[in-house]
Amino acid sequence: MKETSDLQEFWEDRYSSADQIWSGRVNAVLKDVARNLTPGTALDLGCGEGGDAIWLAQNGWSVTGVDLSTTATQRASEAALAAGIPPERFHFEAADLTKWSTEERFDLVTASFLLSWPIEIPRDAILERATQFVAPGGHILVVAHAAPPPWSEHAHADEHQHGDGQAGHSHGPKFPTPESDLAALNLDPAKWEVLTVELRERSAQMPDGTTTQLDDTVVLAKRVA
Repeated sequence: MKETSDLQEFWEDRYSSADQIWSGRVNAVLKDVARNLTPGTALDLGCGEGGDAIWLAQNGWSVTGVDLSTTATQRASEAALAAGIPPERFHFEAADLTKWSTEERFDLVTASFLLSWPIEIPRDAILERATQFVAPGGHILVVAHAAPPPWSEHAHADEHQHGDGQAGHSHGPKFPTPESDLAALNLDPAKWEVLTVELRERSAQMPDGTTTQLDDTVVLAKRVA
């Protein structure tokens, strides 16, 4: 595992390579889940440039977003202000998710596509820590790619082509399953009700403009005590 400084440098370089990395649109699963919940306080772990957090704030939530990248969280704050969200309704913070903590407990804790390549993060440990930030009666939602999109360099990782044109073996990133993410949360059955553990299909636009279907892992649980 790389040191935090290496990981932070990687993501700072990634974000500084373009004016905008992500689409800015809300994750479809989060939208489907949150619109059935009473707005309250929300925590977005790995918030990136703030697309999910801003949507939550626009729909009545008070949101805290945390990401390792200072550039990403600055963009998220700027985007929230540009969207007309009152400053008291959002807070974005750059921090290491393996160490970040707060005394606040949230009605919704979400981690959407919290994955990092080629430098990995201790994702399972981050997810387990996330459960401590959920208030009684609150929910935790974890969404992840179940497999690389077909246009990704990782889609054919096991058939990596060397410069001489010969195929060689390459160990691509590991993708979670709904069951592995549920296991990572390590939920106490006396305190949690598991609501959803599934693969969910969604439409996505390919770089060439055509549409394809992708599978996401979805885990949703409610803290009952």
